[in-house]
Amino acid sequence: MANVWQGLRTFRGDSKLSTWLYRTCINTCITSYRRNSVRSTVPLDNVAQVADDDDHRGDKLRQMYNLISQLSPVDRAIIMMWLDEKNYDEIGDVTGMPRNTVASRIRRIKAKLIEQANA
Repeated sequence: MANVWQGLRTFRGDSKLSTWLYRTCINTCITSYRRNSVRSTVPLDNVAQVADDDDHRGDKLRQMYNLISQLSPVDRAIIMMWLDEKNYDEIGDVTGMPRNTVASRIRRIKAKLIEQANA
C-alpha cells in the first residue's frame, strides 16, 4: 500500500489508473518475493471460502482456485487479471507482454486448467 501511495505522485496518466495499480502491485510482489530467502505461499483455495447458499458452486470455486494455485506465478497473475475482467491490452500493459502473447497465454492456461480438472 505504501508503494501505491508513494508512487501515485509519479503517475503520468499514460495508462488507466487500474493498469498502473496492477503493475505497481505486481512489481511490489516480485520485489518482496526476491528479497525473502524463505519462500512461502498462501493457497488460493482459501480465497474461495465465500458465503454462498449453493454448496456445489462453492465446491467448484474452491476446485478452480486450487487448480489456479498450481500454476506458475506469471500464469496465475495473468488468469487472475482475466478473471477480474481485464482485457488483453490491460493485461499486456501490466505484464509487459504483447496483446497476442497475452491471448495465447490465456488460451494455453485455460486448456491446462481444463486438463488438470479432468485428470
